[in-house]
Amino acid sequence: MTSDALKEHLKQVKYPGFSRDIVSFGLVRSIALVDGTVKVSLALTTADPKVPLHLKREVDHCLRALPEVKDVIIDVAVSAPKAAPTGGNLGGNANAPKSIAKAVAIASGKGGVGKSTFAVNLACAAARLLASRGRPGRVGLMDCDIYGPSVPLMIGLEGRPMVDGDSLIPMEKHGVKVMSMGFLIDDNTPVVWRGPMIMKTIQQFVQNVKWGELDLLLVDLPPGTGDAQLSLVQTLPLDGAVLVTTPQLAATGIARKGGLMFQKVNVPVLGVVENMSYFLDPAGNKHHLFGQGGGAATAEKLATRLLGEVPLIPEIRAAGDAGTPAAALDPEGTAGHCFTEIAETILAQLDQKKPAGS
Repeated sequence: MTSDALKEHLKQVKYPGFSRDIVSFGLVRSIALVDGTVKVSLALTTADPKVPLHLKREVDHCLRALPEVKDVIIDVAVSAPKAAPTGGNLGGNANAPKSIAKAVAIASGKGGVGKSTFAVNLACAAARLLASRGRPGRVGLMDCDIYGPSVPLMIGLEGRPMVDGDSLIPMEKHGVKVMSMGFLIDDNTPVVWRGPMIMKTIQQFVQNVKWGELDLLLVDLPPGTGDAQLSLVQTLPLDGAVLVTTPQLAATGIARKGGLMFQKVNVPVLGVVENMSYFLDPAGNKHHLFGQGGGAATAEKLATRLLGEVPLIPEIRAAGDAGTPAAALDPEGTAGHCFTEIAETILAQLDQKKPAGS
């Protein structure tokens, strides 16, 4: 049996908390079958002692299911993260910028729930709140939705970022510093990348962008629990994650899995946002088009809070298409007020996580 065939079989083994397999993640350094004995070498970067033990058991079980295999020898090389995380997660890297006070991932698990729209509006609301406290320009938004970068459109930015030496200068709008793959590719160029290229891009967005002094960096993640998510938690110490879902079961079930993924890598789930929660008609009546209570139920299952319910109103869509998010265009309006309340809650949570003596 060839090494390639053995690796193909090992794709059944998933990295704990993720939907992607250990082969695709590049964790299998070598594997070979000699006289009925499989020798496999794994290379991991983790501070969690449970992960190597779990993977060793799973790999052993997977390989012994093959009729050609009589014995399995597994060597696991474990490298500890280079820097102790500041936010409690088991990722982190010595090259992560020290100028970023707090970093929060915006995730959904499922696509099409308005996660990027929420991330842009949350960034604008947080920037406005911090500016009112005498801290303007202290919010960053890192668009890690590599395959579908929509942040530039919705926040009203176009063109290319400036370069300073080996670093990119984030573009800025509505008091938010922004970096996105959308700035670096043409509109007609699809991103057709494998996992390692995605991981490298996220590392560069963290390490090779001059974010400056930030009170808050929001990271808009793509759907799923794969390359981008694992790369982020290994590169940037996260202080928390916010899950975005719509009320229906098809979305809440996947959002809950996304929350469990963050919990597995010790990133606290700050809360759940129910987007498109209800349609608000001109008379002010609420119509729950996608069901009711899904966000609250998801928050309860994850032992976290429901941060807010964002209505399904045309103003949010129109403002995003125009490049002027509702939270910036009309902060006192229905949508703007909703985003501001959520931003206030998240900032208050993060303030409580300040280290002693800060």
